[in-house]
Amino acid sequence: MPQMTSIGQSGPQVHPLGYGGMGLEGYYGKSDDEEGLQALGQAIDLGMMIDSADAYGNGHNESLIGRAIKGRRDEALVATKFGIVFEKGHDYSKLPTGWKFDVRINGTPEYAQRCLDLSLDRLGVDHLDLWYLHYPDPSIPIEESVGAMASAVEAGKVRQLGLSNVTADELRRAHAVHPIAAVQFEYSLWRREVEAELLPCVRELGATLVAWSPLGSGFFSGTLDQIPERDFRLNNPRLRGENLSTNRDRFAPLTELAAELDVTTAQLALAWLLHQDSVLPIPGTRYPKRVLENAGAAELRLDDATLSRIDELAPTGLAEGGTLIP
Repeated sequence: MPQMTSIGQSGPQVHPLGYGGMGLEGYYGKSDDEEGLQALGQAIDLGMMIDSADAYGNGHNESLIGRAIKGRRDEALVATKFGIVFEKGHDYSKLPTGWKFDVRINGTPEYAQRCLDLSLDRLGVDHLDLWYLHYPDPSIPIEESVGAMASAVEAGKVRQLGLSNVTADELRRAHAVHPIAAVQFEYSLWRREVEAELLPCVRELGATLVAWSPLGSGFFSGTLDQIPERDFRLNNPRLRGENLSTNRDRFAPLTELAAELDVTTAQLALAWLLHQDSVLPIPGTRYPKRVLENAGAAELRLDDATLSRIDELAPTGLAEGGTLIP
């Protein structure tokens, strides 16, 4: 078994890899609830943090996770997010992204309280282990959103607070209101910009960087020959048209290195992240066998020479195409 880690400085012990639930909603191809429950069960067996959001599947993801943890709540560390408006009849601010669509955000205290109660109900729990603001609301100070979240901690409905898709400045301002245990941001071998400012800030404050899309939306899984129609990843410029073939060529040396080490490219990509201090990747998969494959990355030890070689093969900015958060 790998050495367990914690969320923030004083959080509960969890597997060094987490499990991202978004892929169970059909965003990356057809999904099956029963198979998803098996994958979730495997992740819980391994002690992985289960990551969700109220917007995933318009609440269905939380309900599915609620089924998976029923009867074994004490074994599961559950994290979810709020802030994306997916229901009609609610105010929101538009937040532009680098994928040519806007995200509808509401980070007001009133909306936060409503979302929290609904998440608890769907999950079938009386508290969340970790609760994130999915995106900062551009119309209000982040201090206001975090203040409302802090009230939920005081009420016993939440154990730890997190932020997602924020800047280092927003993190510092939020942390001054209430300690932030975890920060989600895209981080992988083709998205390393977080290393410049946000990751150092996360480390300074004693938080954990939870890396979403640690396999480049499946790019490093080695299975993306062609993305099917209606797949959410078609929004990703790095996976469209000539960019996909260009990126395959640019990152081919990493696949060759993985073969030399007798591991999969996905395991190498995850192991590299696990060798970065204060980082917990949350790869998602619809398949129980992939959960086990991903978990194998925690057993892989990379020496300094290998880490240096990876830095040379995959420097910041190597990938062609824009990112969701510029």
